[in-house]
Amino acid sequence: MHSVKKRLLLAGILALSAAATARVSAQWPSFSAAGIPKTPDGKIDYKAPAPRTADDKPDVSGVWETAPCPDCAPPVIDGLSPTPGSGQAAARGAAPTAPASAAQAGPGRGNGQNGQDGGRGGRGNPFARNVFGNVGGSTPEGEAPYQPWAKELVQKRMADNSKDNPDAHCLPMGIMQMDSHPYPKKIVQTPTEVLMIYEASGTTVREIFLDGRPLPKKDDVEPWWNGYSVGHWEGDTLVVETTGLMDDGWLDVRGSPLTSAAKLTERIRRVNYGYLEIKVTIDDPKAYTKPFDAIVYSRIMPTSQLSEFVCIDKDAAHYIGQQQQQQHQPQK
Repeated sequence: MHSVKKRLLLAGILALSAAATARVSAQWPSFSAAGIPKTPDGKIDYKAPAPRTADDKPDVSGVWETAPCPDCAPPVIDGLSPTPGSGQAAARGAAPTAPASAAQAGPGRGNGQNGQDGGRGGRGNPFARNVFGNVGGSTPEGEAPYQPWAKELVQKRMADNSKDNPDAHCLPMGIMQMDSHPYPKKIVQTPTEVLMIYEASGTTVREIFLDGRPLPKKDDVEPWWNGYSVGHWEGDTLVVETTGLMDDGWLDVRGSPLTSAAKLTERIRRVNYGYLEIKVTIDDPKAYTKPFDAIVYSRIMPTSQLSEFVCIDKDAAHYIGQQQQQQHQPQK
C-alpha cells in the first residue's frame, strides 16, 4: 500500500475525538537517490554496512519509520493497526494492560512475525507491547516502575480513554511518543547539530547540539515541551541528553507521566544501512521508583520524504461557539 494511504488510514487510531489532522492527498513522488545499497536481485540491501560521514561518524540521516525489531519490515497497516511492540517484553510475549478505547483498538489479529503476537492488534489490544502505547513495554516487567501517585494517574487516564493526551488536543506529544510514533521522522546530521523532524507532531523540529555546549541549568531556562537537548558521540553511538522539560508530559498513549524533574537520555545507534535503534533511559524520580529503558527500532525509507501534517483542535471552535452564544444571550 502506498505510504501516504497507509499513514492516512493509521490516523484513525491515533487521533482521539478531540482532534483531527489535515493532510495533503499527495507527497513527493518516490525518488531513489544515488548510493542506496542493493542486493544482487536489485532490492534494497537493508543489512549493508551503515554509511559514515566525512568525519567518520555513523550517518544517522534519513527518513525513518518505526519497525518492530532489527531486520523486521514495518508492519502491514490494515486500517486500524499500529506498529507492533519492540524490546524484551515484545519478544517474550508479555502483555501489560493498555488503553482499550475504541479509538485505540485495532483488529485482534496477531501476525506472529518474529515470535511477536500483536503486529495487527495483539489479541485485541494493539498497544500491549508497544512503547508508543506503553512506555514500559521494553522492560522485563512489561510496565514502567511507577510511583504510587503515577500509577493511580495512569489508571485514571486509561479509564478516560486517554482523552487528555496532548496529541488529542494538537499540543506537542513529547519526545517518547514522537520517537516511537508510527508516522515517520527525518534526521538531518551535521558535525555540530542534529535535527529530528517528526511528521506526527505538526512537523515538530528538535535541535540537538553537538557543539560542546552544556545542558542548561533548570533555573536558567523556561521549561519546554521537548526540553533542551545536547549530544555527543560514544564510539558509534550518538548519546543525546535532554532536560528542561515541562511538567505533566505524556510518555505514551496510556498517559505515563513525565515531570520537570526528568532527564531523558537517548542512545541512537545505526545498526546497519536499514535499521536504527533508539534506546531511551527515562530518569524521573518524581514519577518513577527507578530509571528504566524504552527501546524503539526504525527502518530507513530511502525513497520517501515526510508529508505535511496539520493538526486542528475541533474543541477550539466548540469553545468559541459557546462563548459567542453566551455573549448573545439576553441578560436577566
